[in-house]
Amino acid sequence: MTVDIDGTPRAMCCAGCQAVARAIVANGLTDYYRHRDALPESPREAIPQALEELGLFDHPEVQKNFVRPVGEHEREAALILEGITCAACVWLNEAHLAKQPGVTAVDINYATRRARVRWDERVTKLSTLLEAVQAIGYRAHPYDATKSEQLAQQERRTAQWRLFVAGFGMMQVMMYAVPVYLADGDMTADIEQLMRWASLLLTLPVMVYSAAPFFASAWRDLKFRRVGMDVPVALGVGSAFLASVWATLVAAGEVYFDSVTMFVFFLLTGRYLEMMARQKAARGVESLARALPAFAERLPGWPAAGEGERVAVADLKAGDYVRVRPGEVIPGDGSVLEGESRCDESLLTGESRPVAKRAGDAVTGGSVNVGSPLVLRLTKVGEA
Repeated sequence: MTVDIDGTPRAMCCAGCQAVARAIVANGLTDYYRHRDALPESPREAIPQALEELGLFDHPEVQKNFVRPVGEHEREAALILEGITCAACVWLNEAHLAKQPGVTAVDINYATRRARVRWDERVTKLSTLLEAVQAIGYRAHPYDATKSEQLAQQERRTAQWRLFVAGFGMMQVMMYAVPVYLADGDMTADIEQLMRWASLLLTLPVMVYSAAPFFASAWRDLKFRRVGMDVPVALGVGSAFLASVWATLVAAGEVYFDSVTMFVFFLLTGRYLEMMARQKAARGVESLARALPAFAERLPGWPAAGEGERVAVADLKAGDYVRVRPGEVIPGDGSVLEGESRCDESLLTGESRPVAKRAGDAVTGGSVNVGSPLVLRLTKVGEA
């Protein structure tokens, strides 16, 4: 079983992979094979049990929690994509979905793995779009904050275990390396050889488990004739380890087990900190989205009448007048028409001190009124 990709026959492992490759080629997306630096999951893994009956996601009651109308016939769904491993995966999914009939917009966030898809319900259905994602070997399901946090926790847990194994191995290897350094050649050959074998045994878990992502990524890059940042890392760590193993076996030469474990530990520490910063940024976006209130006090007769009515924030629109009392969250961007107060914008700007607001000043949705009541004219609400 083969598929012609850029004029070259490529062997396929099964009929499923052959169908996926043909779908990619037929849609003019062969650039995916040039730019990707990781492989998607297998078709069996990419089709979860919950999506076997995709028609259920076309039911209005099911869509109520993650699909919203953006026009008379246009709908937007918030989805989580699984199987995303690199920027090329994001490009492939965006390009593939954009080519589907009825799709008007696609946006995928690589950091959060969240996708926003808009389509014309007269032309296509949500289940059809989910099937299109599955056809190229990825998983798409309705966005759920709990599910997203579970995936983040799993990623953190794996990274923590790799970092722990590398750190523990590094400290133990150093315990055997320091005496050899301090002896400065005065240590007997049999004791020095014992130290080397102990260091080798302690370095093995670091190489097999902690450093596995470096070698897997480097092998993937080399298969596609690319040199990624993990290739020199894998070459350096691997060559130092193999040279040390040979020196241990022949009982001659220098060993570098301490350098290998320390290098892996520092690299994993850097990647762990980067992952935590990325997840913190994603949580900040979620917190900002939750900051907007569910209800607001609208003033339909202002300024002639000051009586207010309690309405859902989703029902507000640009040009409405609202009253925001002390302690309440401002429901949208706007300007102050009446009153003087201070607004806490720390969640938005990081500024710890409340900012003074008076008539004519602009206010930002999501900030908190901490002083006196304010009457505002809204200029932007939601995604308007």
